[in-house]
Amino acid sequence: MRALSAGELLTVWEQGLMEQPVQQALALLRAALPEITDSQLAQLSIGHRDALLLTLRERIFGSQIQSIATCGKCGERLELTFEIENIRISTPTKPLETCSVQVDSWEVEFRLPNSLDLMAIASHDNSQSALLERCLLQVREREEIQPIAKLPTQIASAVVIQMAKLDPQADVQLNLCCPACSHKWLSAFDIVSFFWSEIHAWAIRTLREVHILASAYGWGEAEILTMSPYRRRLYLEMVGR
Repeated sequence: MRALSAGELLTVWEQGLMEQPVQQALALLRAALPEITDSQLAQLSIGHRDALLLTLRERIFGSQIQSIATCGKCGERLELTFEIENIRISTPTKPLETCSVQVDSWEVEFRLPNSLDLMAIASHDNSQSALLERCLLQVREREEIQPIAKLPTQIASAVVIQMAKLDPQADVQLNLCCPACSHKWLSAFDIVSFFWSEIHAWAIRTLREVHILASAYGWGEAEILTMSPYRRRLYLEMVGR
């Protein structure tokens, strides 16, 4: 994986402005991993995709994450600061293509959800059910193949639990405690939405800096973007004097 230049990151941001989060995530990885085809990226399990996004985020903005959470009991705002390593979960080097789970007389073969699945179920009312149906490969009861629709609810739940165990990076939960009322809860951390919001804020700030420096010195955007952030900040300070 290679780090993206300021110009490349701005291009990905601009192209992804009107896209859904799944497409935004794939666009970022496509730019950082040109040696991997679009089809291969889209078929990565959600956990493997998110692990790559964590690495890319670390290379662009650093290893520390700062975020805000709101207590659901008293409304207190919590400032969260943690390292990416704290939420990085070890995953197999080679993703599993086919998985299975056996409960009582039922045996179910399935695959892990990927970005193509998330795009396909985006408009479904019951997205979890639609996602599971897409990932089921074969259902057998006492060695006899059964229609997927016949899978009992408790067996389907066992499959979902097994999916989460096999692809843990796909569902990162932060264990939080409110300092004001001691309320404890789990909060999901979505690297896609968090990373993209960071990129959006960075892009707006960077374009503003380009505008100021271009207006003051007559430089072009490409020329300004090749400067280090430190040098750009020094010029901005001199313009403001």
